[in-house]
Amino acid sequence: KMPLLEVNNLRTVFHTNDGEVYAVNDLSFSLEKGETLGVVGESGSGKSQLVLSIINLLASNGRMEGSIRFQGKELVGMKTRDINRIRGDRIGMIFQDPMTCLNPYLTIERQMTEVLMLHQGLNRADARRRSIDMLDAVHIPDAGNRIGRYPHEFSGGMRQRVMIAMALLCHPDLLIADEPSTALDVTVQAQIIQLMNELQQEFGMSIIMITHDLGVIAGISDNVMVMYGGRICEQAPVYELFENPRHPYTQGLLQSVPRLDTAGDAKLHSIPGNPPNLLQLPPGCAFVDRCQKGIPVCDRQQPPLLQISPEHRVACHLENLP
Repeated sequence: KMPLLEVNNLRTVFHTNDGEVYAVNDLSFSLEKGETLGVVGESGSGKSQLVLSIINLLASNGRMEGSIRFQGKELVGMKTRDINRIRGDRIGMIFQDPMTCLNPYLTIERQMTEVLMLHQGLNRADARRRSIDMLDAVHIPDAGNRIGRYPHEFSGGMRQRVMIAMALLCHPDLLIADEPSTALDVTVQAQIIQLMNELQQEFGMSIIMITHDLGVIAGISDNVMVMYGGRICEQAPVYELFENPRHPYTQGLLQSVPRLDTAGDAKLHSIPGNPPNLLQLPPGCAFVDRCQKGIPVCDRQQPPLLQISPEHRVACHLENLP
């Protein structure tokens, strides 16, 4: 059985005045139909550049190497005209900030109907009807009237729902959500996660959820990929990762989440230091300067991604110790 998405040895490099920035480094993974993959890591770990590579939306100074196969078709090197047919139709994307992604000069109706008229060939009346149905599906009250309004007339949470509705208009096989709930308060965030779970059940799509919030990951993902310095440092099913994190970075991320079962005056754990400079990645493990468990080989040699159980992979030299 062929995976929906298969990424092999992907490298994404940006040419800048200061040199080459290696945003994604030799990354491989696959995604099955109906599966939700959570991609987690702090800012600068390469999460967003990974998904922008998948939909071929890199800045003009960026280039990709490796292979990205979606439904058996190779996306790396595909002509813009062909990738445009897949983008927005078979692959939907929810961007991080809905206010900058919606055009402030156009009504929500115009922005939604345009997608359906372009990708599905619907006339304006049918496109309007389908758009209202989708706004209903994402629980926007009085959708028939509100569709004629402009983005600034909606609250942050409502704009995020509009973005989700737009991404789902063509019933994509893959939905990529780049931190879709970061700018929202916790109750709205929980509603958005619940909504995405509902819509996934309804449309049977796969989801790649990018976030640095492990609570969101726990609520929606089947599998989790932890990224650091543009590489995978750990990948596992969600329960296994939370129960048995093996990489020191994953352990640090989990320890820095506030818990209800600790005393109120207990200090929050933090990971010391800063993420690595992607212009000058160290020859060994990218996490070595911040790791409290480092051994001499960590400075010299990049750890391979080892399979420690059927679905659990870890890139850490400590796994090789007897």
